[in-house]
Amino acid sequence: MALEAGSSGGGGRGWGGGFRSLMRRKQVDSDRVRAEGQPQLAKELNVPELVAIGVGSTVGAGVYVLVGTVAREHAGPALTISFLIAGIAAALSAFCYAELASRCPSAGSAYHYSYICVGEGVAWLIGWALVLEYTIGGSAVARGISPNLALFFGGQDSLPWILARHQLPWFGIIVDPCAAALVFVVTVLLCVGIKESSFAQGVVTVLNACVMIFVIVAGSYIGFQIGWVGYKVSDGYFPHGVNGMLAGSATVFFAYIGFDTVASTAEEVKNPQRDLPLGIGVALAICCALYMAVSVVIVGLVPYFAMDPDTPISSAFTEHGMQWAMYVVTSGAVLALCSTLMGSLLPQPRILMAMARDGLLPSFFSDVYKQTQVPVKSTIVTGIFAAALAFAMDVSQLAGMVSVGTLLAFTIVAVSILILRYVPPDEVPLPPSMQESFRLNQECNEETDRGLLGVGNCNLSQTKDVIVVVESVKDPLIDKRLHKGKMDETKRRKIASLSIASVCVGVLILTSSASATWLPFLPICIGCIIGVVLLLAGLSLLSWIDQDAGRHSFGHSGGFTCPFVPVLPVLCILINTYLLINLGGDTWMRVGIWLLMGVLVYVFYGRTHSSLTDVVYVPVAQADEIYRSSSGYVS
Repeated sequence: MALEAGSSGGGGRGWGGGFRSLMRRKQVDSDRVRAEGQPQLAKELNVPELVAIGVGSTVGAGVYVLVGTVAREHAGPALTISFLIAGIAAALSAFCYAELASRCPSAGSAYHYSYICVGEGVAWLIGWALVLEYTIGGSAVARGISPNLALFFGGQDSLPWILARHQLPWFGIIVDPCAAALVFVVTVLLCVGIKESSFAQGVVTVLNACVMIFVIVAGSYIGFQIGWVGYKVSDGYFPHGVNGMLAGSATVFFAYIGFDTVASTAEEVKNPQRDLPLGIGVALAICCALYMAVSVVIVGLVPYFAMDPDTPISSAFTEHGMQWAMYVVTSGAVLALCSTLMGSLLPQPRILMAMARDGLLPSFFSDVYKQTQVPVKSTIVTGIFAAALAFAMDVSQLAGMVSVGTLLAFTIVAVSILILRYVPPDEVPLPPSMQESFRLNQECNEETDRGLLGVGNCNLSQTKDVIVVVESVKDPLIDKRLHKGKMDETKRRKIASLSIASVCVGVLILTSSASATWLPFLPICIGCIIGVVLLLAGLSLLSWIDQDAGRHSFGHSGGFTCPFVPVLPVLCILINTYLLINLGGDTWMRVGIWLLMGVLVYVFYGRTHSSLTDVVYVPVAQADEIYRSSSGYVS
């Protein structure tokens, strides 16, 4: 029977069973799955709240510093173009996120998408890396509050005791009670409810946007008064060349990280098919517009080589007699830090909850408080760890690790789009509760077939009709056509799978070779040629073959569709992989230790407790049939 022939999702024993567990893929969460008793998050979010979350999580205090650093070292007056190119590169990932978020609107973001499209092993590593990203990111943001507040009091030494940092003499560490207190305040706010926390983040984000608009308007007024001296430098618009402008784009790309927070709230959106793509797109567009407008103004006020690398905006206003503007700009930086802190602590409890729902973490993390419909336990645990790091550790040296989780997520989301379009899962896991119904359904079908052909149980005319039908189905021409169609589809899926693998391997070889500047020229050249050949071969095949017809019915239909597939996802994979390769050896060493810890947790807990351990995989059509017959569900 089909049940016996289906592939089991069990963990198995030995290397074979371990590999099968890494490749297990779960079903898209649907109303049917959620009706099985899982507590649900409150559906409270619309487009305005999503835009506030996206902009607030993206526009951090870094932009108030990044403008000066990138202009001095890389882009010069071409900083605006650097922000534009980085925004376009971020939009590639945003398009991929928008389609997957509308098709699979559940908590978990990139972890959820990779579990559905790629497999359990990759999904676990992505989820584990995102946990590290949000914890360190939130702690680093919180530690940046007190230095900015010190400007209001005349310096670090003038801060009130409760806000100042203190050195513990016996341990040699500098503690920051203000950072820890702020993390706890945000944690409590997140526990109150998604609607309340999104409203608070929206207010803070609007205030921060007002500060940036002040910088744009006041700076433009000064610029027209002084004749935009920053654009009259002798070095021209590209003082460091086009390469310097592109290097600036790679640096400011990280200023766009944060829009993926919107995808993590997918389960709490009232109309995810419409609102999630709009929320992601509008948030990214607003961030790009603000960044470009600020950079146009500030670069024009002061020559790029004279910019203060630490406080470029405040210094630009001070140089033209507006010392009081420093307090406005500093207020914007503090507001941006508070908003980014909310955006850092919001997604992690939902990722922990999604992993616990799937059995990869203890069920403690999947509890949802009934009154507020928020994963309170996961939120509290997240807040405690983030507060402890913010209080006792200088996490600035670990800030590079934040980028690894984000870029890995961006890359795997783009790969998931290719899989969804060309080789979407054609089998779905059937939980143990449904396997008996499936077996009975198969037996019923077999009995029906035998009964239709049994002439003793029906009259002669019925028997003739049945014989005609059976003979027509078994007609050699029809059977040959059906077999040929099935073989063609199997061949297409194999070619598509090999093409996606060729693209990924080619990108990895190309970016690694191009970044290995310590090697002689010839090996670099050979590696780049091999990578380009594999990349273009895979991309050409994907452009030539048809996409899978099942992509239209995969997940929730009627939402956003990513354009320019396969070119857009492949470009996304290329850009993000290049940035990953160039993050530095120290960063990868630290991340490697964290990922190794994650592998151990998965091997000794997640693999054996996964909700897919005892499932059987059956074709999609048969799964829908058994769900309809057992519960009246219509997919």
